[in-house]
Amino acid sequence: MSAVVVTGLGVTAPNGLGVQDYWEATLAGKSGIGRITRFDPSQYPARLAGEIPGFAAEEHLPSRLLPQTDRMTRLALVAADWALEDAGIRPQDLPDSSMGVVTASSSGGFEFGQGELQALWSRGSQYVSAYQSFAWFYAVNSGQISIRHGMKGPSSVVVSDQAGGLDAVAQARRQIRKGTAVVVSGAVDASICPWGWVAQLAAQRLTTRDEPSQAYLPFDAAADGYVPGEGGALLVLESEESARSRDARVYGEVAGYAATFDPAPGSGRPPGLRRAIELALADARMDAEDIDVVFCDAAADPELDRIESEAITAVFGPYGVPVTAPKTMTGRLYSGAAPLDLATALLSLRDGVIPPTVHVTPAPEHTLDLVADRPRETGPRSALVLARGHGGFNSAAIVRASA
Repeated sequence: MSAVVVTGLGVTAPNGLGVQDYWEATLAGKSGIGRITRFDPSQYPARLAGEIPGFAAEEHLPSRLLPQTDRMTRLALVAADWALEDAGIRPQDLPDSSMGVVTASSSGGFEFGQGELQALWSRGSQYVSAYQSFAWFYAVNSGQISIRHGMKGPSSVVVSDQAGGLDAVAQARRQIRKGTAVVVSGAVDASICPWGWVAQLAAQRLTTRDEPSQAYLPFDAAADGYVPGEGGALLVLESEESARSRDARVYGEVAGYAATFDPAPGSGRPPGLRRAIELALADARMDAEDIDVVFCDAAADPELDRIESEAITAVFGPYGVPVTAPKTMTGRLYSGAAPLDLATALLSLRDGVIPPTVHVTPAPEHTLDLVADRPRETGPRSALVLARGHGGFNSAAIVRASA
């Protein structure tokens, strides 16, 4: 079966816009987490987020798109532009039916929807934009990217949070194997607005600490919840044959993937994360010792951290593989988190370095070889990325350097 590879990356993250800025910031341990500035958070119990600073959509997109798009979609359109440019692909040079888009979304265009609801309640229905009919929708990023670039091949959306970003890339891999030439895939989420914030608070998993360096601490004895963020990454996938034929730069292969579901609470059956890891390894035809680094889901919830730590230890052994969670610098980006981890993993393979997990001192019960404080130059050639969604979704993906 033909290998599916990644040839382009587009990153919009709280600690860096674009691949170069993001990667430099991540290796330097630069955090993008701080007090919310997009609205006044003082009345809410959680007040920290990973916001993307300095993003001016009008500098990147035509003015006609601005009234019809949410911040999430603007970020996604720019990330798609950057990913295609990075891959050296001009969509106008390819048959439109040979290109597809598969993204994930956890919330849709929350900020746009909030604005239109405010207009409805305060001024009346005649002041609600016609664009509300689609700007809030989960599939809007796939739709707007496909329209912008004339991509009329297989396109879809996975409605899910953390795990959904990996599921979307896996769906893109399936489409490439079925014959689609190019698929733009991944996810960008952005719902840092009062309406979106209330929805996130409802899960009761957000930290209420106010000091950024002490807030998001996965695997730490002081872990008490996560910091949300906005952004993510979009990737360009194509077959290895296609990439080689046009002499494209290849970041790596999407070698393995699996998804599982946790059993119902009280069933007595074990969580499904370990099984997802094992199935992803089998899909990649790799053994545990073939994995050079694990990019953790890093929930920063004591029970969820225990489950992830035990799953990793069960497969790789105590301190058996380097693990990292660079999302401690961005916050958890919901559906955008795992694609950003995939992009980070591919950059790690490219440059032979594992990025750090900042501010965390792992508790003794977590027998993990955590890459903390500073990067580790170990020359990784393969990486496992883990993601878990609210409600018991587990996904695992493996990327490896191309021969």
